[in-house]
Amino acid sequence: MQSEKVERIRYLVETLNRASKAYYAQDREIMSNREYDALYDELRDLERETGMVLANSPTVNVGYEVVEELPKERHESPMLSLDKTKSREELRDWLEGHEAVLSWKLDGLTIVLTYREGKLSKAVTRGNGEIGEVITNNARTFVNLPMTIPFTEELVVRGEAVISYSDFEKINREIEDEDAKYKNPRNLCSGSVRQLNNEITARRNVRFYAFSLVSNREDFGKSIMGQFDFLKGQGFEVVEHRMVTEENILDTVEYFEKEIETFDIPSDGLVLTYDDIAYGQSLGRTAKFPRNAIAFKWADELRETRLLEIEWSASRTGLINPVAIFEPVELEGTTVSRASVHNVSILRALKLATGDRITVYKANMIIPQIAENLTEKECGGQERELVEIPDTCPVCGGPTRIRQVNDVQSLYCDNDSCPAKQIKAFTLFVSRDAMNIDGLSEATLEKFIDQGFLHEFADLYHLDRYREQIVEMEGFGEKSYQNLTESVERSRNTTLPRVIYGLGIANIGAANAKMLCRYFDYDLKRMQEADVESLSAIEGVGEVIAAAFVEYMQDAGNLGRMERLVRELQIEIPQVAEGSQTLAGLSIVITGSLNRFSSRSDLKELIEQKGGKVTGSVTGKTTCLINNDTASSSSKNKKAKELGIPILSEEDFIEKYEIEP
Repeated sequence: MQSEKVERIRYLVETLNRASKAYYAQDREIMSNREYDALYDELRDLERETGMVLANSPTVNVGYEVVEELPKERHESPMLSLDKTKSREELRDWLEGHEAVLSWKLDGLTIVLTYREGKLSKAVTRGNGEIGEVITNNARTFVNLPMTIPFTEELVVRGEAVISYSDFEKINREIEDEDAKYKNPRNLCSGSVRQLNNEITARRNVRFYAFSLVSNREDFGKSIMGQFDFLKGQGFEVVEHRMVTEENILDTVEYFEKEIETFDIPSDGLVLTYDDIAYGQSLGRTAKFPRNAIAFKWADELRETRLLEIEWSASRTGLINPVAIFEPVELEGTTVSRASVHNVSILRALKLATGDRITVYKANMIIPQIAENLTEKECGGQERELVEIPDTCPVCGGPTRIRQVNDVQSLYCDNDSCPAKQIKAFTLFVSRDAMNIDGLSEATLEKFIDQGFLHEFADLYHLDRYREQIVEMEGFGEKSYQNLTESVERSRNTTLPRVIYGLGIANIGAANAKMLCRYFDYDLKRMQEADVESLSAIEGVGEVIAAAFVEYMQDAGNLGRMERLVRELQIEIPQVAEGSQTLAGLSIVITGSLNRFSSRSDLKELIEQKGGKVTGSVTGKTTCLINNDTASSSSKNKKAKELGIPILSEEDFIEKYEIEP
């Protein structure tokens, strides 16, 4: 029996860590919050019962590894998670007669800000609690963040970067491709805050709400309420908060519960913190949790309903997602009748059959999810006729196959001519970051494809063959046709990164397209002949991206379509001025915040324009490390010192290599 429990612990640790990595490092979800919490609670109970805790257990480790694209920095003090409860009575009992502050637990990305001499000096993400990512230039675009404050000594503030529901919906409305829409505000915020180009962050309307100070000094007050007052006095927006005692805490929780119905900022619960800072500090901490605060998570509003069918939804990439259709129920004030099941792995785990009694809820009160299959639970594992995974595509009838990536099984259509793929592919191709052709909405493209006007991208440049039919189409006319024609003609003059992005190669976004084009000197033929090994060696390109790129470029059909497309275009190749490659052969690493350049990507682009190479890690081949904090004890600085590699400030680098910012 003990061995079975040990094996269960190992399974739970592996499963929860995989889910955490997907959520925090890759901005995707492989299980619902509800499922994660249930498995976490089971693991904690088993650890208490058996006395066994693995070194990599999520009950003792905080967060997960940060991604490689941004410079990393160690926090001055660890950022611990909070213990949690869903019981209001347990929350009240936790007070033990003390006053405390109850505030929103916002659902975004935790940020640590450092101010020196009254100015924002540095911004770092939470990361894994010990080491975060430096996003200073991105933080400067947060719409409500003070760049200067009255307090002139060093100040370290923690808070949450968030994107409101209304901004989230507005951003999604501007995206025509359903597959490209963002899943929830938290993922959109995480991706926005961690951009390499802060212009993108600026467009996302990110807001910052302060919730604590790292340093506790007389200047800031001896209480949490005093800290909030101090922060407001410095110009920060703070999370809504209220003083509570055992007598009024249940009423205050009820107040927040009513507020969340119309609250425009994503929140997944509340935080309760002892108001007396000295008392809270005297309680110490466990390996994972501080004892001065606890999180309260809303109990999900569950509704029982009956599964009517599983609908299979095809996308541009060929991915076919299962969607549960059930009898309509009221959830969080709206009627819902469908919920994404995400992938084949989750579908199989739920063991769904038509007619099953299921419970559904809204994750973070937004996204409908299936919580549990009651029928399967009551059957006790008896064999039943479960929902079949289709062997043909619901759109084209072509064959499907199941692919497994990172332990997740998903269904794909193998037919390259599938209309679903075509419509979504053309939608991406004409989008703003690709060929930027106005007048071709997804609905219009669908009509053109149905009429046989479009079979491949090159056909867009021969729509004049169908002028009469297009002019007579509903919603069109002579003026609309002329506008479309002019937009198509303008798109002929383009750049190679736009073309590569527009092709819709798996995992190749606009940024990756630019990077690859620069690496191959804007030579399409070299890109077509690249192999996985050489691509994987490029900084920022992993084996998954490399394999997808090579697979696309080595397909004879794709090559033929590309050749016909390129004939229609005038692709501008950046000219390299003679004598401008002053950094040729140099390998440079950039870390920390910058002063003279608006972003790390700007400095990187300038270095690459001058022939240099920017990498993410310090090795024996590194020419120099650029870090304005040359004396810091960061891992990159330590490595550079070990290898005898120069550590240069921005000013040193500019002067030494005669760079003009």
